[in-house]
Amino acid sequence: MKKRFLLPLLLAGTLIQASDYKYEISPMIGYDIAEGNLGIKDDGYFTGGVEVQFNTLESKISPEFSVFHSRGVDYKSGGDTQITRGAFNGVYTFEKTHTVIPFAKMGVGIENISDTNRNNETGMFLDAGAGVKIPFTQNWALKLEAIYMAKIASNNAGNADSNLVGLVGLTYSFGAQKAQTIPEVVTIVEEKVIRIEKPEVDSDGDGIYDALDKCPNTPPNSTVDINGCKISLDDDHDGVENSLDKCPNTPTGTPVNVDGCPQTINLDIHFESNSYAVKQTSLAKIDAFANFLKKYKNYSAEIVGYTDSRGSEAYNKKLSQKRADEVKKLLVQKGVPASRLTTVGMGELNPIASNKTAEGRAQNRRIEANLTLN
Repeated sequence: MKKRFLLPLLLAGTLIQASDYKYEISPMIGYDIAEGNLGIKDDGYFTGGVEVQFNTLESKISPEFSVFHSRGVDYKSGGDTQITRGAFNGVYTFEKTHTVIPFAKMGVGIENISDTNRNNETGMFLDAGAGVKIPFTQNWALKLEAIYMAKIASNNAGNADSNLVGLVGLTYSFGAQKAQTIPEVVTIVEEKVIRIEKPEVDSDGDGIYDALDKCPNTPPNSTVDINGCKISLDDDHDGVENSLDKCPNTPTGTPVNVDGCPQTINLDIHFESNSYAVKQTSLAKIDAFANFLKKYKNYSAEIVGYTDSRGSEAYNKKLSQKRADEVKKLLVQKGVPASRLTTVGMGELNPIASNKTAEGRAQNRRIEANLTLN
């Protein structure tokens, strides 16, 4: 029993809408709730009739003609009458929602009263209504609607007589209609492509054809990438190719060994005679070297102090050590870890200028640094 009950509901979800048919006929029955001044007993009565609707695919509004009749309508004061109504409406059908098809209607009609010796009388009326259709086969649907009618009557001081009608019935749809389809016209155009093969040219001889070469004027014997652009083999310009350079970011101009790592650097830091105090003019050199060591953390430095030849050899060795220790102290103050710094005093050894002149002796009172790669 449960399966038989569910089958119509499942079927209704796949049915086509009533507007896919040209005609709809709906036998209806219902109850009319009348305005009290009309003198109708119990202010209401049963009615029945038929509605005929004409659908087109070109318009959402469909014309509808309806006729309803009520007989033996009793008056409160005694006696009865027959009421017949005919109406013409425009019906707007909404898109199907779940298993129901909503609609709304509006129009005009005429109401005929067989016994007009009471408060009720024959006259024109305006109506408006709404309802739903619930399909249960392709052609049949349950129809529910409510209609409000307002009739202008002379015996009601020019006011409208009101009636509200609730209706239920069955709708039979027939005369299936199909939307007109416009055939597509497809035009096929053949296109011929003529290709002219040109010989490949490599003007700069780098192995990349001109059509693909983004650097067309590469010097001869250059190593290039797939775009024909020169590949730099010595990025830090220290004379050691990148593939062999263990210190690829050596500052420009720094002397390097075969691994591309700096050797001895003259820091150009000078001292007064018989003093280990760094000259003010050399403090900027301390800053620059400290910044280098902080940037390139893979270097350690040996700070080497020197003197000129005046004084004893032993004294000069101690003085040069103090000079190296002073530079290390200043570098540590600038943020260089002490663990990366060592010092040694070389005294008057390895002069770089003559000790016979004041200028030469000033150059020999110096600090050098030997860099090693950690």
